[in-house]
Amino acid sequence: MPTAQTEIILEVKDLVAAFQTESGLLRAADGVSFNLKKNSTLGIVGESGCGKTVTALSVMRLLPKPTGQYLRGEILFKENDILKLSPDELHNIRGNNISMIFQEPMTALNPVNTIGKQMAETFILHSPGMSKSDILNESIELLKKVGIADPDKKINEYPHQLSGGMRQRVMIAMALSLKPAILIADEPTTALDVTIQAQILDLINELQKETGMSMIFITHNLGVIAQVCDDVIVMYAGKVVERAPVVKLFTEPSHPYTKGLFASIPKLETEHKSTLATIPGTVPAIAEYPTGCRFNNRCPIASERCFKENPGELLISEDHYASCFNLFPK
Repeated sequence: MPTAQTEIILEVKDLVAAFQTESGLLRAADGVSFNLKKNSTLGIVGESGCGKTVTALSVMRLLPKPTGQYLRGEILFKENDILKLSPDELHNIRGNNISMIFQEPMTALNPVNTIGKQMAETFILHSPGMSKSDILNESIELLKKVGIADPDKKINEYPHQLSGGMRQRVMIAMALSLKPAILIADEPTTALDVTIQAQILDLINELQKETGMSMIFITHNLGVIAQVCDDVIVMYAGKVVERAPVVKLFTEPSHPYTKGLFASIPKLETEHKSTLATIPGTVPAIAEYPTGCRFNNRCPIASERCFKENPGELLISEDHYASCFNLFPK
């Protein structure tokens, strides 16, 4: 795991990202704030639909237009607010400074173009002075770096000819082609078997150590968080409910939702065929978020106040925050 530095490379402040729908303007990320330290990994964890991917896409300002909108907040990279950049300035940020590995490599890659042609597009767009031979050689070297055997052959193949793990390695190679300062990995091990997952995680860790890049790692898997992250934010229903260094989160989970996530993890000492712990209820739909704390209808310690007010962040200990009225009983 990389050693975290105190220098902040990315700062997200009170981000509100919403979508215009038939039901009105719905906030998918509501008041999200966090810092990403230089040469460290920030994990974003939570159930499907909690706003993880919307937050990540917002960092690159990639929400689909015109339905996706940024209602409030700042995303500061090198003192520049990404939400206020011109199209040309944004072009220089994407790829050159911030890159993203998307969730589904089979849909992220173009099925009708070869791997080589798709890798070349990045260099053509961002490094127009490179010759065709330089682009080919650099692409082959990148494929070799991410552990693809026979890269000079694979570069002429199409996505459907590669396994899921190899497609994911291609996505990593493309994301790293311009040596970005920040890499966003959106569930890069989803749908891969356990062995391939471990290989991809090891590869990402090695590349981070080699390049010194910072990373935002999105997942619903707490085991993955423990393996690759320095700091963690836990999201629920569009809000950050807890954020802390990874060791503190695992040893001192504070928010009832975070505790519920940890309790639901099967343990080696769990009795065979015993009932696993679960969080009662379901995540509310984005159009049905409750008033007050959004976890109130599933929370075992919810009080009357929780159904009326949003708790906001409370300091638990150094660098450890959670959003819950009942952490400090009066």
